[in-house]
Amino acid sequence: MCSCQAALKPGMHWLHETLALLTSQLRPDANHKEDMVFLKDVFSEKSLAYLMKIHEKLRQYERQSPTPVLHSASSLAEDVAEELQSGPMSVEEKELLHLLTSPHLRAVLSVHDTVAQKNFDPVLPPLPDDFEDELEEESVKIVRLVKNKEPLGATIRRDEATGAVIVARVMKGGAADRSGLVHVGDELREVNGISVMHKRPDEISQLLSQSQGSITLKIIPAIKEEDKLKESKVYMRALFDYNPLDDKATPCQEAGLPFKPGDILQVVSQDDGTWWQAKKVGDSNLRAGLIPSKQFQERSFRLSRKDRQGSSGEANASEPGEPEFLTYEEVTRYQQRPNERPRLVVLIGKAANHLFLEDFHEKEGVEYHFVTKQAFDADAQNNKFIEYGEYKENQYGTSIEAIRSVQAKNKMCLVDVQPEALHTLRTGEFKPYVVFVKPRIPESRRRRSAATSPAGGEHGRITEEELQEMRQSAQQIEQQYGHLVDRVLIKEDSASACAELRGILERLEREAFWVPISWIRT
Repeated sequence: MCSCQAALKPGMHWLHETLALLTSQLRPDANHKEDMVFLKDVFSEKSLAYLMKIHEKLRQYERQSPTPVLHSASSLAEDVAEELQSGPMSVEEKELLHLLTSPHLRAVLSVHDTVAQKNFDPVLPPLPDDFEDELEEESVKIVRLVKNKEPLGATIRRDEATGAVIVARVMKGGAADRSGLVHVGDELREVNGISVMHKRPDEISQLLSQSQGSITLKIIPAIKEEDKLKESKVYMRALFDYNPLDDKATPCQEAGLPFKPGDILQVVSQDDGTWWQAKKVGDSNLRAGLIPSKQFQERSFRLSRKDRQGSSGEANASEPGEPEFLTYEEVTRYQQRPNERPRLVVLIGKAANHLFLEDFHEKEGVEYHFVTKQAFDADAQNNKFIEYGEYKENQYGTSIEAIRSVQAKNKMCLVDVQPEALHTLRTGEFKPYVVFVKPRIPESRRRRSAATSPAGGEHGRITEEELQEMRQSAQQIEQQYGHLVDRVLIKEDSASACAELRGILERLEREAFWVPISWIRT
């Protein structure tokens, strides 16, 4: 085959352009006509030119070292789809919903998330030659996977009858689950060539957690593998604080999912009656973690209470109307529809009353009404008040019918109540949105006379004792009712607090929020 030269223009480094120029230089002669025709046909193929262009684009993209904008495009698409389905849709919105729920786009987004979150190094080394001699035909399998600075995503247990180390759980989205090679019921024999036959479960868990990069598992497959977990659509609002590192009962601390009161958890599996698998809504981590089930956590609380009562000899009574143990509350997304009554907005906290007095200007006959003492006492006896009491020798009460009257006019109703009233108001009828108006309270101050009232702006000076009382009141509300609060409004000053509250009211009319699922089913 004769040689040929292609004169490149200065600065031309694109491979597909080089091939095109080379093709134009091919001139078949008498001795190598067939070779030249073959080369010209190969270099002239459109598919080859397309591949070269793709190659150059990928190289250019690689040199830019791009970083993903977000790691959870699939979750975002699901949230948008749920938002679209929660109300009437225009033609454009229906088309967008069709695109977001199409299997092809969902697959593309899933691949995007996988690539955005996974570190594909290191490359798995080849299997040792002596492994083949150790394998029992059709009974043992060698699983090679990559685990980079993350838990394996599987828990183990010791079979009491046989003593075998069995895979108890496979965490949704973890390294074991993504591999598709590890299943519940598999018997684990070796980790990186180290036998686990006579090791304790905690020793094996430590061995697995310390293994980084390439990890090799020798497994005897389960005779009857369980079906792969199907991701559920069960959402729970956490009502308590949980840290797996402080939980001695958890089967695997590194697989635990920490959360705070108010966090929304998507429970992806309740197959285990003791430990559920869940993901935190809004978290970019696609791997599920272990959380105590509702029944197990209630039992833990019950035992803990008995221990406290046994040591102190005193009972720890629950709040009136409060469930005995606060664990989880099943929730769903809800958006007010045009034909529905607006949600009730409930303000709690000592600073809330000041906000009403200063910014919303209550008027007699509009925001409140005077009645005779006899009429007031009769309404109180007939349970017509959400709450009532006495302040500076004057009786006051919040009427249930007054709230219903405002909502019947398709108006948004705001009430300022004591936190105890939430037990009465949290129903499907009112669907309250609870705002804790919390004053900005300084932790300390150099001069006692330098502080102004955080609740009343510049309206007066307050003492250190009053500041301490505000701190204690806010802390008590957060501890006893924080799990029922939808929004904490920090009252820096009256104007900013009022503006923020008006923004909340506008969002309630057009956006979806998490509410107890019982409010929708009733």
